[in-house]
Amino acid sequence: MRIGLQIPSFTWPGGAEAIGPKLAGIARTAEDAGFYSIWVMDHLFQIPMVGPAEQEMLEGYGALSYLAGLTRSVRLGTLVTGITYRHPGVLAKSVSTLDVLSGGRAYLGIGAAWFDREHEGLGIPFPPLGERFERLEETLQIIQQMWSEQSGPYEGRHYRLNETLNVPQPLTRPHPPILIGGLGERKTLRLVAEYGDACNLFLFIGMQELRRKLDVLARHCEALGRPLDEIERTTLGTVHLAPSGTTPKAVIETCRELAAMGVQQAIFNLPNLSEVEPLEVFGREIIPEVAGF
Repeated sequence: MRIGLQIPSFTWPGGAEAIGPKLAGIARTAEDAGFYSIWVMDHLFQIPMVGPAEQEMLEGYGALSYLAGLTRSVRLGTLVTGITYRHPGVLAKSVSTLDVLSGGRAYLGIGAAWFDREHEGLGIPFPPLGERFERLEETLQIIQQMWSEQSGPYEGRHYRLNETLNVPQPLTRPHPPILIGGLGERKTLRLVAEYGDACNLFLFIGMQELRRKLDVLARHCEALGRPLDEIERTTLGTVHLAPSGTTPKAVIETCRELAAMGVQQAIFNLPNLSEVEPLEVFGREIIPEVAGF
């Protein structure tokens, strides 16, 4: 099993001036500790489950580009980009750029978007949910076309592109993995089965529900004639490694249970990340232990 790190908050001691150096230190420590991937959210305001909207938030692809220049091997992506924030062609170009400049280390994390406050606050159109899913599917089609030999037009209900030219192409072959985030059984997991290279499910729903969601994904794959093993199964959870918090042994047991149900990458965020020591504990005690799961 692989272990990833999500960084959902940049509110650290020292304010804005300290964000760059602290983020650099976290990224280098995580890579040295053996983390497989580093993820940031793609939000413009902080989200309610993490903190007040007024807390510090960095733009996702700017932050990832910064991390790409600081690291050598760790994979980089967003959990996840809402399709409302960028035109599909611009998004494909942004991820292509990240992949080229990082030496082939980009993921494309993508979803239907949900945080209405930042849309309304910044004047970003926020269509109804049904339309957002239609736009998500068209975005996936456009990105796959831009990451192929085709450079002709694309004609959809919501997007029309005269020329899907994308030079340079990503270094990752056949293209950067497309990770579709979300729990929806009728739409999201069906889109994973048809277009995705990875899914991302939340640990807070519990192991039994996680197992059921993976079964739903397997049925969608079967209906489409696609092997489930072509899709990387990932999860996202929170771990507070501290004397009064979660123990390394408990994290290892969680990973063991996830691996047994077919999860290949467990991504964690750490509320005490600014202390850096939790990353070192992962490197010493957790990552080597779960590598064989």
